[in-house]
Amino acid sequence: MDFDDISDKELENNPMNDVVVEDAVNRILSAVGEDPQREGLQFTPRRVARMYHELLGGYTMDPKAIINGALFEVQYDEMVLVRDIEFYSMCEHHMLPFIGRAHVAYIPDGKVLGLSKIPRVVDMYARRLQVQERMTRQIADFLRDLLKPQGVAVVVEAMHLCSMMRGVKKHDARMTTSAMHGAFRANLATRQEFLANISRGASPLQI
Repeated sequence: MDFDDISDKELENNPMNDVVVEDAVNRILSAVGEDPQREGLQFTPRRVARMYHELLGGYTMDPKAIINGALFEVQYDEMVLVRDIEFYSMCEHHMLPFIGRAHVAYIPDGKVLGLSKIPRVVDMYARRLQVQERMTRQIADFLRDLLKPQGVAVVVEAMHLCSMMRGVKKHDARMTTSAMHGAFRANLATRQEFLANISRGASPLQI
């Protein structure tokens, strides 16, 4: 009876109603013609409910706890770039995954952010029901408001299972979105430097 890697302690402060989710999954199983009580599906509703705590955990992430004081005053005004941040998210239209990588850059104005915090910010917005365009903007806006930098740039590339498994069924289609603030929007050379850095040595997205 495997209920994945989510511990009971991790579930304590999560407001998601597991009973309602389990009931909904039971109804779906019945609606598609399955028997929710057969051996292979008997514990599926509980597994799905516990899985959603992880996949949709971004709703309960506390930005202050994520940053945890990792803002440092530094006299540095060149581009800071973290590329190839892997993420997974859930499309809000069909509740199917989209999976990809984010590239995040900023030009400091007296403050820098601890390296590990940028992937955590990406996760905070990815682990929700999302559309890629909004997620890209949310990451950029959060860093702009937190750091007050000279500029912020975010590019997100992803594969969407809703277009790969259903509908148009285009397995090789990739979606790219971007959000730019400050110097990255106003200065063509700065923007081109960022785009050149993220394209250098980039490997194809794969599932």
